[in-house]
Amino acid sequence: MVDLSISRWKEILTALTAGGLCHGLFALGAGSMVIGMFFGMTLGQGTVPWPYAGLVNALLLLQFPLLHSLLLTGPGRRLVARLAPGPHGGTLATTTYSTIAAIQLFLLFVLWTPSGIVWGRAEGWSLYGIAAGYAGAWALLGKAILDSGWQLQTGALGWLALLLGRKPVYPDMPTRGLFRHTRQPIYVSFALTPWFTMVWTPDQLAVAIVFTAFCVFAPKFKERRFLAAYGERFRAYRRQVPYWLPRLTPAAVGRKAPDQTKLSHSRSTTDGSA
Repeated sequence: MVDLSISRWKEILTALTAGGLCHGLFALGAGSMVIGMFFGMTLGQGTVPWPYAGLVNALLLLQFPLLHSLLLTGPGRRLVARLAPGPHGGTLATTTYSTIAAIQLFLLFVLWTPSGIVWGRAEGWSLYGIAAGYAGAWALLGKAILDSGWQLQTGALGWLALLLGRKPVYPDMPTRGLFRHTRQPIYVSFALTPWFTMVWTPDQLAVAIVFTAFCVFAPKFKERRFLAAYGERFRAYRRQVPYWLPRLTPAAVGRKAPDQTKLSHSRSTTDGSA
């Protein structure tokens, strides 16, 4: 039987609590998003009277891309590192970041006040086609997350590292799988999801436009961080693979074995998320 110190047991308990909270909220946030968008934002539970609901909905919609991006800046990363309990803020940073994103999504899709305006509903074969496209877009997103490093993208990297009593080991710069077709497959896949909806409403159109704009422009900031972390290696990758619109034939991208010790110090604690 392994004899663990009290401090080590506290670390294990903290890791399991953070992981359970992160993934539980992730399931709620992602589930509410998948259901909410497919039904054209008609299932929101918000009860704000109109026209004030329009302002509240706009704030709910904008808080996700704005905070999601701000928390990846230098001050934002430091704030995230301070939110975890005790001395484990840096280790749990990816877990904390994913937890915050999950809460943001849950608030957006649950507190949304529907306009009540419906432009059209898919029926019959068109419904089947839309459902297939919707499932396909989410499947592409899942594949992109796997290619990028699922532990980092889901927040598992932080709490698993604390559970095992080690520093987080961040994945190398992704260049395989869908990353051979586009430098931003996660954003491209996510941008597709709001356009496959069973019910078209002005609410859904607003979500689709804002999410798509976020997916087109937000990666610019991510690429600045990658350029600082990987230098010429990222420049070479950038010359071979298009920024956003995928190329049909995969690029022959080389892959150099990463220096994990260097990566653990040079990369930001949440770099690569999304």
